[in-house]
Amino acid sequence: QVQLVESGGGLVQAGDSLRLSCAASGQTFSSYAMGWFRQAPGKEREFVATINWSGGGTYYADSMRGRFTISRDNAKNTVYLQMNSLKSEDTAVYYCAARKGGISSLSNQYAYWGQGTQVTVSS
Repeated sequence: QVQLVESGGGLVQAGDSLRLSCAASGQTFSSYAMGWFRQAPGKEREFVATINWSGGGTYYADSMRGRFTISRDNAKNTVYLQMNSLKSEDTAVYYCAARKGGISSLSNQYAYWGQGTQVTVSS
């Protein structure tokens, strides 16, 4: 079992930056690939970014590549999502998730999920 708790969300203006954190507890954090997903009101959950167990492999959704950066600190059992140049369309609840194995952009391949943190970008 892995427990995940996101933090760092809030209300920002378009063009601002925000860093989300996801703290993990339970089984060995470094055994898991981690992902960030988001869900806007009335929309399906969508993939944002994923990172492998070591941090050496990452993958991004096309619309986030270049603006968002995923990273992890296995010593702190934490994964981060640095979001720059935020847009109003980035408004959503952001979730982190964990899975055994390699990186994946598919939400149904993640076994563990946090409760989410709200990011609101005003234009």
